[in-house]
Amino acid sequence: MKPTLVVMAAGMGSRFGGLKQAEPITEDGKGILDFSVYDAKKAGFGKVIFIIREDMAEDFKRLIGDRISKTIPVDYVYQTMDDLPAGRTKPFGTGHAIYCCRTIVKEPFAIINADDYYGQNAFVEIGKHLSQAKRGEYAMTAYLLANTLSKNGTVSRGVCELENGKLKKVTEYTKISSDCSYDQNGQKGTFAKATPVSMNLWGLTQDIFEHIERDYAHFLATANLQKDEFYIPLVISKAVEDGHATVKVFENQDKWFGITYREDLAEIKEAIGGYIRDGLYEGL
Repeated sequence: MKPTLVVMAAGMGSRFGGLKQAEPITEDGKGILDFSVYDAKKAGFGKVIFIIREDMAEDFKRLIGDRISKTIPVDYVYQTMDDLPAGRTKPFGTGHAIYCCRTIVKEPFAIINADDYYGQNAFVEIGKHLSQAKRGEYAMTAYLLANTLSKNGTVSRGVCELENGKLKKVTEYTKISSDCSYDQNGQKGTFAKATPVSMNLWGLTQDIFEHIERDYAHFLATANLQKDEFYIPLVISKAVEDGHATVKVFENQDKWFGITYREDLAEIKEAIGGYIRDGLYEGL
């Protein structure tokens, strides 16, 4: 059974200023998602599920989905905002996004961010793992922190603790600067450049939905629903701590690219342009 690629694409990119998932990075109009799906398909993935908001569905399909559906089967899941409390203007986060897929994902799957470029090696490793994974045998790709930062502003990263090649714990840091310094709720410090971090490339089996459902209920009962986020890495981390899952970590030395700020585009265009010239995306 081929694994499925689940793409979290519901964010409109407020810091970027528009639907950044659709931003072209090549002269013929292709964006980061075209390259991620190409890499995933080449690595053995058989289907793509896009998580989007219903109010952006028409634009997303016209600008991205209809083109990609010509190369691989595509389906859509809407991350609804119907159950948000009064005053909240955005969904609860990545954990809630994946929870919305619980009735449609029937096979082991990987999740990625729509606006991140992970590189071909990452999909090969995760795809191979998922083709053999049993219940609770998860995987993730960890990048070196210094290879994931933006010179145009602070970013959020899941900082990982590893033990014998497996994930022990992941902690979300929301304000990390280009020099690896951070400011977490007023507590400041600096990470080593080689600190392993999660960029939300996870390989999961279907039992993850049981953990999400349990933790989501707890989140709704205890969190500040006006501002708190329900992150998928926290769900996975708790499953590991409780002994319900293991996460094999693939430590990736590649440069990661993402669009957090509009100014990030120039670097991405240059890098992917180089990969195209090197022949990595023949036929795309």
